[in-house]
Amino acid sequence: MTNLERQMKALQKHLKTLKTQANRAQGEARRRMKRIERRTRVEVERAMRRAEPRVRQAVAQAALLSRSLKVGVRAGAAAYRAGRAPKR
Repeated sequence: MTNLERQMKALQKHLKTLKTQANRAQGEARRRMKRIERRTRVEVERAMRRAEPRVRQAVAQAALLSRSLKVGVRAGAAAYRAGRAPKR
């Protein structure tokens, strides 16, 4: 075997080793990504379940305050109109 053939054979062996390592790393990265995605999905779902009742309650309170404010403004305007002198 010539020197060039030996070098080619060594390079091919090294390339095969690198390919095996790359495939293993790729599989590990894929598993890690799936695990991270699953954990993220669970955390988001849990946070939504926890936050939903609070958000509903806040919206209900805001609607109640809005209604109360409108009624107060109407009552104040009516009292103002009722308390002033009649038009001439």
